[in-house]
Amino acid sequence: MTRLLSFILAAGLCSAAYAADTTEAMKAEYQHAAHGMSADMNMESTSDNPDVLFVQGMLPHHQGAVDMAKTELKYGKDPEIRKLAEAIIKAQDAEIAQMKAWLAKQPK
Repeated sequence: MTRLLSFILAAGLCSAAYAADTTEAMKAEYQHAAHGMSADMNMESTSDNPDVLFVQGMLPHHQGAVDMAKTELKYGKDPEIRKLAEAIIKAQDAEIAQMKAWLAKQPK
Protein backbone atom coordinates (compact mmCIF):
# COMPACT_ATOMS: atom_id res chain seq x y z
CA MET A 1 0.00 0.00 0.00
CA THR A 2 2.86 2.37 0.82
CA ARG A 3 4.40 1.70 -2.57
CA LEU A 4 1.11 2.46 -4.32
CA LEU A 5 0.71 5.67 -2.34
CA SER A 6 4.28 6.71 -3.21
CA PHE A 7 3.60 6.02 -6.89
CA ILE A 8 0.38 8.06 -6.85
CA LEU A 9 2.13 10.94 -5.08
CA ALA A 10 5.05 10.87 -7.56
CA ALA A 11 2.67 10.75 -10.50
CA GLY A 12 0.76 13.72 -9.13
CA LEU A 13 3.95 15.73 -8.65
CA CYS A 14 5.11 14.91 -12.18
CA SER A 15 1.72 15.87 -13.54
CA ALA A 16 1.81 19.19 -11.67
CA ALA A 17 5.33 19.92 -12.94
CA TYR A 18 4.24 19.09 -16.51
CA ALA A 19 1.19 21.35 -16.17
CA ALA A 20 3.38 24.21 -14.90
CA ASP A 21 5.83 23.75 -17.78
CA THR A 22 2.95 23.61 -20.27
CA THR A 23 1.38 26.74 -18.81
CA GLU A 24 4.66 28.64 -19.05
CA ALA A 25 5.20 27.45 -22.64
CA MET A 26 1.66 28.48 -23.58
CA LYS A 27 2.08 31.93 -22.02
CA ALA A 28 5.41 32.37 -23.78
CA GLU A 29 3.84 31.50 -27.14
CA TYR A 30 1.01 34.00 -26.63
CA GLN A 31 3.48 36.70 -25.55
CA HIS A 32 5.71 36.00 -28.54
CA ALA A 33 2.76 36.34 -30.93
CA ALA A 34 1.56 39.56 -29.30
CA HIS A 35 5.04 41.09 -29.18
CA GLY A 36 5.77 40.21 -32.80
CA MET A 37 2.44 41.62 -33.88
CA SER A 38 2.86 44.93 -32.06
CA ALA A 39 6.52 45.33 -33.04
CA ASP A 40 5.76 44.72 -36.71
CA MET A 41 2.73 47.04 -36.63
CA ASN A 42 4.94 49.84 -35.27
CA MET A 43 7.45 49.61 -38.11
CA GLU A 44 7.80 52.83 -40.05
CA SER A 45 6.75 52.81 -43.66
CA THR A 46 8.17 54.97 -46.38
CA SER A 47 4.90 54.97 -48.29
CA ASP A 48 2.63 58.00 -48.53
CA ASN A 49 -0.20 55.83 -49.82
CA PRO A 50 -2.85 55.34 -47.12
CA ASP A 51 -3.92 52.03 -48.68
CA VAL A 52 -0.37 50.67 -48.54
CA LEU A 53 0.02 51.88 -44.95
CA PHE A 54 -3.24 50.18 -43.98
CA VAL A 55 -2.23 46.87 -45.53
CA GLN A 56 1.29 47.04 -44.09
CA GLY A 57 -0.21 47.52 -40.63
CA MET A 58 -2.85 44.86 -41.06
CA LEU A 59 -0.48 42.10 -42.18
CA PRO A 60 1.26 41.71 -38.80
CA HIS A 61 -2.07 42.13 -37.03
CA HIS A 62 -3.53 39.23 -39.00
CA GLN A 63 -0.38 37.12 -38.62
CA GLY A 64 -0.49 37.69 -34.87
CA ALA A 65 -4.10 36.50 -34.82
CA VAL A 66 -3.11 33.35 -36.73
CA ASP A 67 -0.20 32.69 -34.37
CA MET A 68 -2.42 33.14 -31.32
CA ALA A 69 -5.11 30.89 -32.82
CA LYS A 70 -2.50 28.18 -33.44
CA THR A 71 -1.45 28.45 -29.80
CA GLU A 72 -5.09 28.03 -28.80
CA LEU A 73 -5.33 24.87 -30.88
CA LYS A 74 -2.16 23.55 -29.28
CA TYR A 75 -3.22 24.17 -25.68
CA GLY A 76 -6.91 25.04 -25.57
CA LYS A 77 -9.61 22.59 -24.57
CA ASP A 78 -12.93 24.40 -25.05
CA PRO A 79 -14.58 23.10 -28.27
CA GLU A 80 -16.29 26.42 -29.02
CA ILE A 81 -13.06 28.42 -28.73
CA ARG A 82 -11.08 25.82 -30.68
CA LYS A 83 -13.66 26.09 -33.48
CA LEU A 84 -13.28 29.88 -33.36
CA ALA A 85 -9.49 29.53 -33.59
CA GLU A 86 -9.84 27.31 -36.66
CA ALA A 87 -12.14 29.86 -38.29
CA ILE A 88 -9.71 32.68 -37.49
CA ILE A 89 -6.83 30.78 -39.09
CA LYS A 90 -8.83 30.06 -42.23
CA ALA A 91 -10.12 33.63 -42.62
CA GLN A 92 -6.91 35.42 -41.68
CA ASP A 93 -4.71 33.22 -43.89
CA ALA A 94 -6.91 34.06 -46.87
CA GLU A 95 -6.80 37.77 -46.05
CA ILE A 96 -3.02 37.66 -45.56
CA ALA A 97 -2.64 36.11 -49.03
CA GLN A 98 -4.95 38.74 -50.52
CA MET A 99 -3.04 41.62 -48.91
CA LYS A 100 0.36 40.24 -49.93
CA ALA A 101 -0.82 39.84 -53.52
CA TRP A 102 -2.21 43.37 -53.50
CA LEU A 103 1.02 44.82 -52.07
CA ALA A 104 3.09 42.98 -54.67
CA LYS A 105 1.19 44.83 -57.41
CA GLN A 106 1.83 48.27 -55.92
CA PRO A 107 4.55 50.53 -57.29
CA LYS A 108 7.68 50.53 -55.22
